[in-house]
Amino acid sequence: MGNLAVGEHMDISNAVDVSDTAAVAVAVTELLAAAYPGFDAGSARRLFEDFDNLYSGRYPGYRACDVLYHNERHVLDVTLAMARLLDGVARAQETGAHMDAEYALLGVITALFHDAGYIRREEEPFEISGATFTRIHVTRGERFLGHYLPKIGLGRFAEPAGRVIHFTGYEIEPRAIPVAGEQEFLLGCLLGTADLIAQMSDRDYVRKCCEDLFQEFVAGGLASAEEGESRPGVLYHSAHHLLEMTPQFMAKAVQERLENQFHGVHRFAAAHFGGNNLYMDAIEDNRRCLEAQLAQVGA
Repeated sequence: MGNLAVGEHMDISNAVDVSDTAAVAVAVTELLAAAYPGFDAGSARRLFEDFDNLYSGRYPGYRACDVLYHNERHVLDVTLAMARLLDGVARAQETGAHMDAEYALLGVITALFHDAGYIRREEEPFEISGATFTRIHVTRGERFLGHYLPKIGLGRFAEPAGRVIHFTGYEIEPRAIPVAGEQEFLLGCLLGTADLIAQMSDRDYVRKCCEDLFQEFVAGGLASAEEGESRPGVLYHSAHHLLEMTPQFMAKAVQERLENQFHGVHRFAAAHFGGNNLYMDAIEDNRRCLEAQLAQVGA
């Protein structure tokens, strides 16, 4: 296999294969066990196993993941980013930014299952796609965690996990999410940040938006299947329209979401990497490349 093919499956640092659940599980558990004394690596490994079963259709009562964008690889990329941010928190030792082993495990839980609401239950109509639940997937994920975590002896995390995953959605402003305290709020900011930086730094982000995300938006009622079609709730009228709006989305996500609402906690990625923030650098590169492509098309 050539270097390009290998790179397509690798994370932003080219160190971890984010298409391989086992590889990400090892990277995450080793990183957090080193950063947080007392970290429950055994429970973390169980979470990764159940996640893999859920997304592959082997978890009782659920069908396999059928969405192309918010898929298993996306979640693994987010979970790796979350672990790195948590490691950065431990390394930076900033006043007011403190986590412990319990919160680190909660971070793994919420990262792995933040998009579980896209997974269809067996009793739901076979014909519909998981993307149909785009607008309500966070609430569905909260319900899943409420049922799942007590079954594996982690019931104490059910309520906080259900709150924290709402930092990945847009239906509630982060400051309005009823968290239990500042640590939980910080964890939510880390999760929301991990979700965004993992997506926007992806080497294949532009193609995934144009093809995979657009199809999810069509199924979820956020985009129209036919150009020119207009109906309530539609934000994008074609794949190209989505692409045209992506640089603006990226800039807004960085300034309003990452910097303001999430208080710039992406800085902890730089602490993890030892100075350079590989995620934010790649996001800026992707945005500039897309703007250049769009300018050529419009020329």
